[in-house]
Amino acid sequence: MRPTLRLLQAIPSSSAVAYRPHTLGFIGLGRMGSEMAYNLFSRTLVESGGSTRFTVCDARQEVAERFVRKFADQFPGAKVDVLSTPAEVAAVSGTLITMLPSSPHVRSAYTEDDGIVPALMKLSPESAKSTLCIDSTTLDVEAARQVAAHVAKTGAIMVDAPVSGGVAGAKAGTLSFLVGGTNTAFELATPILAHMGGRIIYCGSSGAGLVAKICNNLVLGVQQIVVAESMLLGQKLGLDPQVLAAVINSSTGACWACSVNNPVPGAVPEKSPPCERDYEGGFATTLMLKDMGLAKDIADSVGTPLPLGQTAEQIYADVVREDPELADRDFSSVYRYLRLASNLTSR
Repeated sequence: MRPTLRLLQAIPSSSAVAYRPHTLGFIGLGRMGSEMAYNLFSRTLVESGGSTRFTVCDARQEVAERFVRKFADQFPGAKVDVLSTPAEVAAVSGTLITMLPSSPHVRSAYTEDDGIVPALMKLSPESAKSTLCIDSTTLDVEAARQVAAHVAKTGAIMVDAPVSGGVAGAKAGTLSFLVGGTNTAFELATPILAHMGGRIIYCGSSGAGLVAKICNNLVLGVQQIVVAESMLLGQKLGLDPQVLAAVINSSTGACWACSVNNPVPGAVPEKSPPCERDYEGGFATTLMLKDMGLAKDIADSVGTPLPLGQTAEQIYADVVREDPELADRDFSSVYRYLRLASNLTSR
């Protein structure tokens, strides 16, 4: 018999709280979060012999309900509740993971009245101290440290654990987690993260995981643009895109942006990049623009020049402004933007 969808609208009862140490909560079920939660829940369910409970929460309640229905279809008998606020998730979940769009969403989920921190403050000291919070959002470093400090005041433990690997890595469970926090927190988080990723890298104290992620995405954002430029130039000069991609991928220009996320349909037939689906289902251009902005802001704060990063940020901003349809499509769609600009220039 399959479970019915259980939608809890209020802070759960004491019986639910009793299961708290054996309950995992996941907040934020977007493209990345839904795949991460699916892997985490399914693998934990097998590992625990079905004894673990799960809770989910998303700003769009219908998204959370859809996730639960999909999970129930694959795992009849699993105990998954849809909760309405982050506070409700924190009230009944000994471990909770947040995967949200940006800094304001994280601040809201943790510190507002219906957030995680106020809920932790209402728990017994023992329950609060046994709580592990993992935030996998890519956000401002200082904002992350401030949130971690609020969590620490409750007695709970927190790590920042942004990811690398994209939607494909989230679905395959091969993400890399870049972790910031204490050594103790890292050790506690590692078994949880291992259900969602292939590599778990300790980067240092609170915020260090985000520093690593922002630097990585700075490289990626710039690379994706130059790959688009190169592929466009080669085609303009008569090269077959599949031949050009093969040359780059076996030469010194090799990079993930070309070998896996190539922006030209048919260029890497052994892969299935977002360009094959009209750039649907990847890492949104708006999110890359956000990450480039984070890199610029943190560079400004320490006086480090970012000539390529600033130019890339402006290009992604132009893409979003001049072709709004690409805002929520994979950032490799910068190729489409440049191709259209090239056609206009050549007239």
